[in-house]
Amino acid sequence: MQKPTRLERRLDDRAHRILRRAPSTGWRGALVEIGVFFAKQAWACVFGALLLAVILAARLWYPDAAPLARNDALTIAAVLIQIGMIAAGLENRRELWVIVAFHITGTAMEIFKTDAGSWMYDAGGVLRIAGVPLFSGFMYAAVGSYMVRVYRLFDIRFRRYPPVWATVIVAAAIYANFFLHHFWWDARWGLMVAVVALWLPTVLHARVWRARLRLPLLLVFAGVAAVIYLAENISTWAGAWLYPNQVDGWEPVSLSKLSSWFLLMIVSVVLVTLVYPPRAPRPAAARVRGVVRGAACR
Repeated sequence: MQKPTRLERRLDDRAHRILRRAPSTGWRGALVEIGVFFAKQAWACVFGALLLAVILAARLWYPDAAPLARNDALTIAAVLIQIGMIAAGLENRRELWVIVAFHITGTAMEIFKTDAGSWMYDAGGVLRIAGVPLFSGFMYAAVGSYMVRVYRLFDIRFRRYPPVWATVIVAAAIYANFFLHHFWWDARWGLMVAVVALWLPTVLHARVWRARLRLPLLLVFAGVAAVIYLAENISTWAGAWLYPNQVDGWEPVSLSKLSSWFLLMIVSVVLVTLVYPPRAPRPAAARVRGVVRGAACR
């Protein structure tokens, strides 16, 4: 398992003291596992949740006549959230490099896409590059933060993970297609076929508390993409950015964006595996020894 941060070790010790007394069988045991699952998911989402809360607060309460433009206020808030994540021990330096990579690749896409008219931002503010507010890159960084944190918190492992070199090629082609389809044929459905061919046999193993989940990795990709799509609807309603069909009045984001977010999940996972290489599940005997050693230490 990847090493937790110091804050997470303290929280983990407290959680273990509580959970050791919790039921382990029957419906009560199942409720414990469900509760731990959602607690870990919430902990992994803390960056994105805070950023989304700031975006909503800016929509609801930030004054239009404020001397600091709303976009600049969002950028400053995003920087403070990132600093706070590091200072509080919620992310380690190794994970920060992954998040920076998400920030850079996301900002590059934002600059191109806004120039192509795919979506647009409010014109206010000075903290921007080529018309793109700098807080936009933090939205991609929030996805990166979630990915690296969930990988660590759930001790993610994979059975039948495809060769990393093949996943890098597909991820690079997906990222290139986000740009090239404006000038050439949109290859997204061909790329979807390649993704299914590569990852269909892959099973994700995740440790909750006592239980270990085994899920088809493609199903996990689809689920995370759906959650991001929901967050995108909230963000566009809050005016963080708008699609052309939302300029005259907000309406739900097109369902076609689900395929875009699904493909972006592939790019995200490949970026994370470059820092945390995919690991095979531990043999059952090793898992039992690990549980016994952990219990003895406590």
